[in-house]
Amino acid sequence: MSTRAQVRFATRETGQSFSEHPDKIHAQFYVHHDGYPEGLGMDIAKSISPLLDSNFANKLSWEIEELQTQHGDLEYIYYIWQGYDKDTYISIFAVGCSIEICQHCDHEIGLEDECIFVGSPEALITAHKLNTTNDR
Repeated sequence: MSTRAQVRFATRETGQSFSEHPDKIHAQFYVHHDGYPEGLGMDIAKSISPLLDSNFANKLSWEIEELQTQHGDLEYIYYIWQGYDKDTYISIFAVGCSIEICQHCDHEIGLEDECIFVGSPEALITAHKLNTTNDR
């Protein structure tokens, strides 16, 4: 089963929370598989982080999309936050993870995205290494 995701690029602006979807993005890419944080998240962090060795080969298979494109099958959305003379940050949202049940008809409603990570590429790498170590 594929883990689909979108990678979106947004400008760091004063007052914009990293743990909320921004109103404007500049580009987005669709990733059909391996969109989970331990895969795609680590690839993004490694491609941005200046602390990594120069032998890392960026193997992302992204599709450039129109900004208004929406997918109903996403599991994650990533934001890469950049601004002149500012550090780059990454936000990761788990899509539709908060489910509510309608009291009248018992249908699922109110699917909301949950921000599961905000931080620098180095912080994502560190968190992933800690999770990998703890899983052993």
